[in-house]
Amino acid sequence: KNLMRIGSLLIGLIAALAIAAPAAAEFPDKPIRIMAPYAPGGNIDVTARIIAEKLKDVLGVTVLVENKAGASGMIGSDVIARSAPDGYNLLVSANSLVAVPAIYGNAPYDWRTAFQPISHIQAVPAVLVVPPNSPIKTLADFIALGKDGKFTVADSGVGTTNHIAIELLSEATGTKYTLVHYKGSGQAHLDLIAGQVPAQVDQVNAAIGHVKAGKMRAIAVSSDKRVPQLPDVPTMKESGVKGLENFTFSTYTGLFAPARLPPEILAKLNAAMVATL
Repeated sequence: KNLMRIGSLLIGLIAALAIAAPAAAEFPDKPIRIMAPYAPGGNIDVTARIIAEKLKDVLGVTVLVENKAGASGMIGSDVIARSAPDGYNLLVSANSLVAVPAIYGNAPYDWRTAFQPISHIQAVPAVLVVPPNSPIKTLADFIALGKDGKFTVADSGVGTTNHIAIELLSEATGTKYTLVHYKGSGQAHLDLIAGQVPAQVDQVNAAIGHVKAGKMRAIAVSSDKRVPQLPDVPTMKESGVKGLENFTFSTYTGLFAPARLPPEILAKLNAAMVATL
């Protein structure tokens, strides 16, 4: 009888707890943060904001973009690497997620194990831009200025894809430039437009608004074929410069979460990205 009474009490207790316990919230039920680990205005920031705006509609919650620049993206990336793997802390990053730690020689995280990839986003070609009144008219003009290493070119930080693109361009043509590493493309844009730097290598999607507005002039793009939005801008392959006959370069961007993201949340975020893209 005592055992039966205890059993009945336990059953009653379990039933009471089941009634009292709130149902597990279905992901997502609160705002999601997307880290853009560079200053506003560059490819990663632009991409993160477009994705956030669309994901908001797909997932039905607010999606906020946070900029935390420094160490060519490693500071902001580390914030996400250390965040809870619950789907509410995401990262937009690019080739530089791998390249920057290799160039710096150290990183606060191991990119191989710190992040869970969610979705590829896009591939973006590089573009060489100059102020509207620049005497540089062609890529051949730019290459001719790179013989003594004194000509200044801006990029978005050590180890970023813009930096790598300049280095590969230099290697292919036997040229050398003085590189100015910014904490992202935004400030470099302002300095280029103001004439503080004479040239910049950037991603097309970050620079195209300024090009269309006439604030900067595009000299060449690193895509295999001309970019439809800039039909008058030749590819680097078309430049006629020796060494660039087959030169192409792209920045690949993707969405990441901290490692150990639960499979069901990964699946939901991936499906949302498929719908978004």
